[in-house]
Amino acid sequence: MLTSDPVHSRCLVIGTGIAGLQFALLAARHGTVRVATKKESKESNTNYAQGGIAAVLSPFDDFDLHVQDTMTAGAGLCREDVIRAMVAAAPALIERLQGYGVDFSREAEGDALSLGREGGHSRNRIVHAGDLTGREIERRLVEACAADPAITIDENHLGVDLIRGRDLGRDIDDPDRVVGCWILDSDSGELRPYLADMVVLATGGCGKVYAYTSNPDIATGDGLAMAYRAGATLANLEFVQFHPTCLYHPEAKSFLISEAVRGEGAYLINGRGERFMERYHPQKDLAPRDVVARSIDQEMKLTGDPSAFLDLRHLDRAHVEKRFPNLCATCAGFGIDMAGEPVPVVPAAHYMCGGVRVDMEGRTDIPGLLAVGEVACSGVHGGNRLASNSLLEALFYADHAAAVVGAEDPYFNESRPPVPPLPYPCTSQEKTGPEAMVLEHDWDVVRKVMWDYVGIVRTNARLDIALRRVRAIRSTVEQIYRTSVLESDLIELRNIALIAEMIVLCARERRESRGLHHSLDYPALAEDGPRDTLIGIGTGLQALRPNSNRGA
Repeated sequence: MLTSDPVHSRCLVIGTGIAGLQFALLAARHGTVRVATKKESKESNTNYAQGGIAAVLSPFDDFDLHVQDTMTAGAGLCREDVIRAMVAAAPALIERLQGYGVDFSREAEGDALSLGREGGHSRNRIVHAGDLTGREIERRLVEACAADPAITIDENHLGVDLIRGRDLGRDIDDPDRVVGCWILDSDSGELRPYLADMVVLATGGCGKVYAYTSNPDIATGDGLAMAYRAGATLANLEFVQFHPTCLYHPEAKSFLISEAVRGEGAYLINGRGERFMERYHPQKDLAPRDVVARSIDQEMKLTGDPSAFLDLRHLDRAHVEKRFPNLCATCAGFGIDMAGEPVPVVPAAHYMCGGVRVDMEGRTDIPGLLAVGEVACSGVHGGNRLASNSLLEALFYADHAAAVVGAEDPYFNESRPPVPPLPYPCTSQEKTGPEAMVLEHDWDVVRKVMWDYVGIVRTNARLDIALRRVRAIRSTVEQIYRTSVLESDLIELRNIALIAEMIVLCARERRESRGLHHSLDYPALAEDGPRDTLIGIGTGLQALRPNSNRGA
């Protein structure tokens, strides 16, 4: 069903992870905030974050060390000015979360926050809430938003495409400005324009582009795809972080074994029971994630084993069960005694370090469009994200982006905003539903191609094969999209096919091995130094634009 009856607000936020919810709470000071989320409010990557938030809170730590650890992990592509500002803001951001009621773990003696340690960090600085930090933060932020009368959250509402000034069907001063988004109500099938003075992408990452991922099903890169189709510049999409330790079990879907487990003293072994990380990095089991993921991948290839293993048998059982109650309980549900036997683990796609390019305030290069959280490329993560910096970055950019709203006058000055024409001329009665078999097949093919050819280790030949196969799928999907009734599965497939092509294009463009991008054809760093890979209009690197009256 199509409708042109618009929903208007001061700000439109797409996504309900930590970045979107924190932004909504701060922006509500400046006017009404509408939040659209494709599933339930709590369903986000944040909700699955086990580790915590990196912050310098110990007298044995300092800001410079945190900055240096971040930049070392980022492999020369980080923005030091942004990182320094973020690290300095971290203690106050943690305090604000506590003001919302977030209950972080504390030391057994005294009132000090318990600080864990993860790979790549030189000090203990991970603030956590047991091993369910993301769930605790998400719960408290959802509660705070529900209590704010200026905030309305629409669940089961999926962003389809951004609305620009030129789409309003009248002469305006800035035709490129983003003024809203077409939103699909998945329950009713109704497509409605949501108009706003400022649109904020907080849609998270794109782990579902790969066959094996730690991400929930919602992580289909919707914000990345919408931003690209609207003309925004994206950066560094080749840097997909593979978490080293996802549980390897036929019934375990996307279950992550937190890096904090190794921070507490667990170590990796191969199928022969040998510790192997000392052969790959001086920090051994606490090496940065890109190193650990490649090392596990290499060990599996050398030994022929289907997984590596995390060994906690040398640790005190009572401590393990107290520190990781959720992990222990979940493993036990699969018949694995986490404290008493090696836990099988494999790498899986985890985090997009690239994204929509933004400045320190979260502004994209399109007026009216902000991006915060994993969907954005801010310069914090560079070529490889340091563990537990993601939630910190989300909080930091939500804070700065909300300040942008307060500093700008409303775009829609009239009491009733204009009604944009429908994005395509056909009515739902003239269309048919897409065949479920076709959608499922193409979905599986894209994800399998990306896993097999654009994974942890890459070659030119593999990337060329992937590009041909993904583009063939995109052509098919765009044809189905033009002739079918809109539904969430079709929209998500369209998005992951586009994101897959852009990841491949960016990977082909980077002729070196840096951070998360490891090429057997270019094993060394580029002689001309670090640079960002940009993709979008005017960058010289673009995905193919199929012949469609709905854009790219």
